[in-house]
Amino acid sequence: MKVSAENSAGKEIFKSKIGGQAVIEGVMMRGIDKASMANRMPDGSIDLEIWDIKGGKDLPWYRKIPFVRGVFNFVISMIDGYKCLMRSMNKQLDEDEEEEPTKFEKWLEEKLGDKLMPIVMGISMVFGVVLALALFMAAPSFVSKGLGKLIPMSAVVKNIIEGLLKIAIFIGYTALTALMNDMRRLYEYHGAEHKTITCYEHGQELTPENVMKHCRFHPRCGTSFIFLVLFISIFVNTVFRLSWDNVFLRVICKLALLPVVMGIAYELIRLAGKYDNIATKIISAPGLWIQRITTREPDEKEIECAIAALKAVIPEGGEQ
Repeated sequence: MKVSAENSAGKEIFKSKIGGQAVIEGVMMRGIDKASMANRMPDGSIDLEIWDIKGGKDLPWYRKIPFVRGVFNFVISMIDGYKCLMRSMNKQLDEDEEEEPTKFEKWLEEKLGDKLMPIVMGISMVFGVVLALALFMAAPSFVSKGLGKLIPMSAVVKNIIEGLLKIAIFIGYTALTALMNDMRRLYEYHGAEHKTITCYEHGQELTPENVMKHCRFHPRCGTSFIFLVLFISIFVNTVFRLSWDNVFLRVICKLALLPVVMGIAYELIRLAGKYDNIATKIISAPGLWIQRITTREPDEKEIECAIAALKAVIPEGGEQ
């Protein structure tokens, strides 16, 4: 990509469609027709995987229609991201340091073989979903209803309190994880991912020196998407007037409305990533603020991984 004098001054020249995710000691990047993952190995080298994206540019109709595509694209991204996270974790294991498997582990491997890891991943994902439902749907509803019994308030006020509790839990959870050394490292790679994409969008050569100059916050981040989902749910739950009589029924109704909420949030995050005006800045502001927690300033080696992953998915001839 040719870099003009204006681009060198730091002005953005286009909005990329490439997105990414931090993984264990590395970065995964997803382009238009290819995806990649670059990991810093225990010996200091960078391991790079590249694979074709199923469908590529020819996505099925349900991944193209506005307000419908959001749910499918998010779920697919979550599954792919989780697989990459697990794969990156396995790469950091030194076979010489692995503990001798127990009799139970040997029995499982003997009975399930290659199916063992997918089953373990599936169980982990189910556990994660159940935990998320308990934290972000059931708990805020129970607390809000309990407060409503102590202090008389309208359904709208309870909806607002419920939504604010969700946001507080989300911020609190991310802040607590940031205290863990391993998570701080992951957040540094998250910052490297953002900085590298921003450098690419500015048309500058992808070098650690150029990438380091850019901001670690990006409007298309998944953190911003999650915040929008939590925020929009306040309005959607109010519009549909979900009953407070039965909290369990309310949780089920909220689950049924989740695709609507996610569809709206996805379109807003796309707008924020595509345009730069007052409206999109307002949409992006809360998510960018939370990224102060979920990203950290990366070092040169972390940036090198992000650069390797990004270069692998840039389409020939650039993005259209």
